[in-house]
Amino acid sequence: MRSLVPAIMAMAAVVVASNILVQIMLGDWLTWGALTYPFAFLVTDISNRIHGPRAARRVVLAGFAVGLACSLIAAGLDKTTLRIAIASGAAFLVAQLLDVAVFDRLRRQDWWRAPLVSSIIGSAVDTALFFSIAFAAFLPADGNTGWANEAVPLLGAGPVTPVWVSLAVADWGVKLVLAILALAPFRITIHKILTRAP
Repeated sequence: MRSLVPAIMAMAAVVVASNILVQIMLGDWLTWGALTYPFAFLVTDISNRIHGPRAARRVVLAGFAVGLACSLIAAGLDKTTLRIAIASGAAFLVAQLLDVAVFDRLRRQDWWRAPLVSSIIGSAVDTALFFSIAFAAFLPADGNTGWANEAVPLLGAGPVTPVWVSLAVADWGVKLVLAILALAPFRITIHKILTRAP
């Protein structure tokens, strides 16, 4: 378990930073948290490559516990709602565990395939779960989520959709770009860890 401490600390840092930065808007469709959260997939993938899927699941569960604590604190400070907290926790847990499973299935292929494919699939599931649970009209609205169903042009220029759809599309776009950009730090980190190992 001691060997997982750096990964658990990294995951905790990503989750805490994302929970804070999600409250600060970056343009019309993103928050600063959209730029930090995708690094959770990088932490999971490095853990999986170095320690295997069982250890990666432990890192994910530690991140989930930290995220749950953040959500409870935020709810107590009226910074989030129960619906958004449930959406966040469910999306994180399902997407990260899916990432672990997909990565493990592809681990013997080209070095880039497992982290890229698992991150893309995990990101798609994360985005779909979070935004639909948190904001979609098919679930009961609360005082802080009803605004998300206002009809506006998609990303300010496309067909008319609920606001939350534009938020989801923008969020997923960032996750896709960062999944590709994360290949470089993944490769460098894995190389350094493996060459340093006895």
